Amino acid sequence: MDALPFLDGRTPVSVRNEDGSSRIVLVCEHASNYVPPHLDGLGLPPEKLVEHIAWDPGALGVAKKLSDMLDAPLVFATVSRLVLDINRQPDHPGSIVKLSEATEIPGNKSLSDADRLLRCDAIYQPFHAALEKVVGKRTHRSPWVISIHSFTPVYKGVPRPWHVGILHNHDTRLSHHLIDRLSNDPDLVVGDNEPYAPTDGVYHTIERHTLPYGFAGAMIEIRNDLISNDEGEADWASRFNRILKGMLTLNKR
Repeated sequence: MDALPFLDGRTPVSVRNEDGSSRIVLVCEHASNYVPPHLDGLGLPPEKLVEHIAWDPGALGVAKKLSDMLDAPLVFATVSRLVLDINRQPDHPGSIVKLSEATEIPGNKSLSDADRLLRCDAIYQPFHAALEKVVGKRTHRSPWVISIHSFTPVYKGVPRPWHVGILHNHDTRLSHHLIDRLSNDPDLVVGDNEPYAPTDGVYHTIERHTLPYGFAGAMIEIRNDLISNDEGEADWASRFNRILKGMLTLNKR
């Protein structure tokens, strides 16, 4: 099968508000739980495909609302991370997982190198080409690349205390401001490289599109029970809208 029909005519990436006025570029890599029909749900029952293993529930809703508030472009995936995780290097073990938490993924077992390459060509390459184009149009403005994710309240039986986490690697230009401003709210438990860290391999997209060019980037993780409905999504989008606009104003001085 060629790369194009692999997704049954579906485009693996969508770009919203491409010509937005903001220097910020928003990204949502785990926006969708879609699995191409010919993959037969990767051998999973339908109820598994609505769980967090397949996508980041609530993340796209927050990202779209924030995109509108900031007038910022948003690049998001339209295919489940279980088919291929675009936030991993193609040769990373987490790119196509055989086991997600405690769930085996039958459709990802015994894949040939050709199978893996096909998924990469159909999903990974177009997504990152689209994001590169959007970021590239703002090179003269030193864009900020910010990805939006969500995480589960409990992982492998262990409760997670954070309401939100900000992930960063060596570049902390955005992350420290985000953490400081979020921490001003005494009701929030804010994670610094929690519940994940770049050492977990989760920072690929940000580093690919910022590090070689000296652009600033950060990754936002919101606990998914806080964004399980439209009201929660709007609340968190408004929170980050206020914070980021404040940072943009400060940066102009």
